[in-house]
Amino acid sequence: MNGAIFFSGQYGSTAQYADWISEATGLPMFAVNDANADPSKFDYLILGSSVIVYKLSIRKWARANLASIENKPTILFTVSGAPAGAKLDGWIAGSLPESLTSKMKHVALRGRLRPAELNWWVRLILRIGAWKNDDPEAKKEELLGFDYMDKSSIKPILELVQQIQSSEATPS
Repeated sequence: MNGAIFFSGQYGSTAQYADWISEATGLPMFAVNDANADPSKFDYLILGSSVIVYKLSIRKWARANLASIENKPTILFTVSGAPAGAKLDGWIAGSLPESLTSKMKHVALRGRLRPAELNWWVRLILRIGAWKNDDPEAKKEELLGFDYMDKSSIKPILELVQQIQSSEATPS
């Protein structure tokens, strides 16, 4: 059973996590804008996506490749400042078709935000979000940035990969 990692990110955190997962599993990784990023060639998939302005950056690629994705074991990892929970679940539901989200496993990873590296539009959206945010810690992070990158946080993904591989290795 062969798998692969497909990722979309904007500022490097998602690519870093994809690289760590690739190193740990031996799976090939592809940026979704790579011409060789063909999910139809693989039996199971790991999709990695940053969350930018409440949307998954992989959403257009996932919709364009839905027929090759939706019937395969799929793990989604998202990278953002938001922890796992209802807010992040809503952003995923608003970005990907239910036919995909209902079958995949999701792991929320915390990323990195360096406001100086963002374009003016994203900085503006973050300022508006901070202004509306009732959570003082989240407000501070939206304005000043954060760095939650942690290689050990990929452990749940590695465990899910082992489950997929062992379920396929076991005869039915």
